[in-house]
Amino acid sequence: MDFKDDVQLDSSQVESRGRGRIPGGGLAVGGGAAGIIALIVALIFGINPGEVTGGGDPAPVGPSSDLSAQCRTGQDADQNEECRVVGVVNSIQEYWPKVVRGYEPARTVLFQQQVNTACGAADSSVGPFYCPADSKVYLDLSFFKELESRFGAKGGPFAQAYVIGHEYGHHVQNLLGTNARAEGDRQGPQSGSVRLELQADCYAGAWAKNAYETGLFEKRFTTAEIEEALSAAAAVGDDRIQERTQGRVNPEGFTHGTSAQRVKWFTTGYESGDPNRCDTFSGTL
Repeated sequence: MDFKDDVQLDSSQVESRGRGRIPGGGLAVGGGAAGIIALIVALIFGINPGEVTGGGDPAPVGPSSDLSAQCRTGQDADQNEECRVVGVVNSIQEYWPKVVRGYEPARTVLFQQQVNTACGAADSSVGPFYCPADSKVYLDLSFFKELESRFGAKGGPFAQAYVIGHEYGHHVQNLLGTNARAEGDRQGPQSGSVRLELQADCYAGAWAKNAYETGLFEKRFTTAEIEEALSAAAAVGDDRIQERTQGRVNPEGFTHGTSAQRVKWFTTGYESGDPNRCDTFSGTL
């Protein structure tokens, strides 16, 4: 993933916070390590940690860090991980207004360990998530190391871009009112939750196909880069995570779709380049 060296970044779309602190020592999750694993399984790429954390009083967070001094150009994005996030977010938010009338930009919040959101207090174990209550994407960069070490993904810059693209897919769904179609239908192989997550994967693929036209990248993404995204998508399929953490697969506990489904829908978005092809709510998955 190669940004144009002289392209100007808009760092106002991303804020970087220091370490936060959640009152009471962390998330309200029982069951020790097993409970934490269940939380990871349930909320990786999820949309509302408050449903698990139970909200609670606002948690203190570290001071906000101004990225404008260090993230100015595409060259910075090629050399610095936080600036790369800025560049990817800029590209995604250059793309979506062209296909969604009335698109409203959403900020990404980079945090360490814990963060407070309008959806409740959350820590790094929930993985990247989108909070519809404040229309922000939350991301602890340490997750990308976990994606490789714990979930077996190839990793790489475009795996990160896929994750960010997926979360902005949830923002698009929020703007379009699609989130409501998953309410009260949070588990199962044909559930609204699975359909919502697979559509977000498809939206990430549609952005990836059109990313070069946003003007930030030096060239179109390579096959190897797309394979990074596919590896990441497969690594966080419900079936693969359940097999690794529980030793068996239980489709009735699915919330995000199987590895094959996640790869399929990202590929659908990428090969078509058309978010209108991302209708995961029709027919059988």
